[in-house]
Amino acid sequence: MISQQFFFVRVYEGRVKQDVALVSSNIMQSYGLLPGDVILLLGNRQIPFYVQESSDNKIDGIVIGENKLKLLGIRSGERVPVRKVSVSSIKEITLAPSEQKNYDLRKLNLELRGRLVTRGITLESKEGTFAVISYSPQVEVGYISSETRINIAPESIRIAQKNIPYVTLDDVGGLSKQIRELLEIVELALTKVEVARMLGLRPPKGVLLYGPPGTGKTLIAKAIANTIMANFFYISGPEIGSKYYGESEKRLRDIFEQAEKNAPSIIFVDEIDAIAPNRDTTSSETDRRIVAQLLTLMDGLTSGSGVVVIGATNRPNALDPALRRPGRFDREIEIPVPDKQGRLEILKIHTRRVPLSQEVDLEKIAERTHGFVGADLEALVREAVLSAYHRCNGNLECMQVTMSDFDEALKNVEPSALREFRIEIPNTTWEDIVGLEDIKLELKEVVEWPLKDPGLYEEMKAEIPSGILLYGPPGTGKTMLARAVAHESGANFIAINGPELMSMWVGETERAIREVFKKARQSSPTIIFFDEIDAIAVARGADPNKVTDRIVSQLLTEMDGISKRREKVVIIAATNRPDIIDPALLRPGRLEKLIYVPPPDYQTRIALFSRLINNRPHEEIDIERLAKLTENYTPAEIKGIVNKAVLLAIRRAKLKNEKPELTMSDFEEALKTVKPIVTQTMLDYYVSFYQRVRRASGYA
Repeated sequence: MISQQFFFVRVYEGRVKQDVALVSSNIMQSYGLLPGDVILLLGNRQIPFYVQESSDNKIDGIVIGENKLKLLGIRSGERVPVRKVSVSSIKEITLAPSEQKNYDLRKLNLELRGRLVTRGITLESKEGTFAVISYSPQVEVGYISSETRINIAPESIRIAQKNIPYVTLDDVGGLSKQIRELLEIVELALTKVEVARMLGLRPPKGVLLYGPPGTGKTLIAKAIANTIMANFFYISGPEIGSKYYGESEKRLRDIFEQAEKNAPSIIFVDEIDAIAPNRDTTSSETDRRIVAQLLTLMDGLTSGSGVVVIGATNRPNALDPALRRPGRFDREIEIPVPDKQGRLEILKIHTRRVPLSQEVDLEKIAERTHGFVGADLEALVREAVLSAYHRCNGNLECMQVTMSDFDEALKNVEPSALREFRIEIPNTTWEDIVGLEDIKLELKEVVEWPLKDPGLYEEMKAEIPSGILLYGPPGTGKTMLARAVAHESGANFIAINGPELMSMWVGETERAIREVFKKARQSSPTIIFFDEIDAIAVARGADPNKVTDRIVSQLLTEMDGISKRREKVVIIAATNRPDIIDPALLRPGRLEKLIYVPPPDYQTRIALFSRLINNRPHEEIDIERLAKLTENYTPAEIKGIVNKAVLLAIRRAKLKNEKPELTMSDFEEALKTVKPIVTQTMLDYYVSFYQRVRRASGYA
């Protein structure tokens, strides 16, 4: 997260000398600044300035030049983070010129003397514009003195340097473990080569970052490069391709050559699967040549040469296996979907320049954004700011982002990793479900409490069921129970209707099942709800074409995978035909918790009728009699009776031109048309199944 040393000040455009910021006397007094001090302004990049007291008392803030304002990527009058820093003299600096020619280095030193230097900035002089490539010692901010030795780099290096906004590790949230791992590897390869050799280690050559899109793979690589003051060469996988024979390979060779000449360097290959697909599956001869060239170039890098390759992909299994071995990509680091704490860190980073109302609770927003990656959270903040902007009619002075703006933004932004699924946090609560108290308690014990308070279960070393099967007659509330437990536990909810997964193409149903579980793991905690699971999980051997056999096998594999990884993914399935489900699904580690959802009893029917009738105009109605008349009716059928009675009351009111009101006769008439589908034979079947399973496995 951003350093506590930052303070926020409005920055304005004005006519000011290079590297100078005019600071109002009020700001200088408030933050203990003196003329000649150096401050860092943080926008799209960090830019240092010498402090000079402003003589204009009308402006309470900081005034800088127009070009610097553009480099920061801010508008005049915008509040930005500012920090006071210490500076020291630079001994040596390498500059990349805007045009290649012979430079008088002594004259250039005189012209640039006193100029402030940090990573990622450019220096303008009469001789031209120079990009700062590297300098030593590697201080945060330095200045060019008479003792500074200036080196001019080849112009070609500028071609490979991608113009990505300057970022630091302060701009990366929720990835502290991954940053630590990557920083350790990159330092061993680039800045601590001697340490590795003394320990008898071969410095690593490459690292593969993999994870869903938008999790920060490019951001973390760029931040690491800036932290260790390394040159950064960006290769976009799709851009490297060319229609001309050998051109793609030449581009790769040029970049590796430039990186070695200007070490320490990081070569970052984004979307590496686009240029290095598995040679066994690709039909393109060009792809095979590029993969071979990349392998040759990585093998050609000597350990400790000062170059490390970082690849990024969201499809690691699509890569050629030859790349995924020590000596090439020595380490693979997963960049996951952030957890709640990670999301809070990311939200703090993206809101540090946003005027937030005091009521905004970022922690609560972090709780409500399960499955959101960094890019989604950035989009969420942007949508909230736009909502506030429109609400204030574009008046920036009085604009404050409120909690309602974030509520509005959450309607428009959804987790990018789950867009192809019906993903939601349901709004059904336990109070919406009448009765079934024992079943609610069971679901709380095995789903809600472990997700909300995992520490308690870990302390007791409790074995939590990874799957639940809700079975019972249609309309008894199985889906509502699943939605309620998802809401109460704050988990994402992926609803899958069994028949929806079926496909006429061989392997497509299995692929869809793999994708469901993959997305659920990426956005955990998640509840996967399989409605009508009997449609895809029929007992193996019943299908002569073996289609359902393959589907069941895939389901078993995925469920076992979740059990082994102890991921926060819970499977809830519902069916009214539990006897035809493959028995292998009903053993420990799979759908081990079997819960019978019966039709409502007498007291529950009274409560259902009371809830449905009391919020409508009605005469005196004998609810107890209605409850007696509706034995074996499901909640869905009871709602149907009430709806039918309401329509009858409206019809009577329209015909007689009177105020509509429910009467007992309306319900008696409705009962003639709405009949229960649950029979005693059906109930006997569920009781028999329950007892049979209990005898066979001991589960209640």
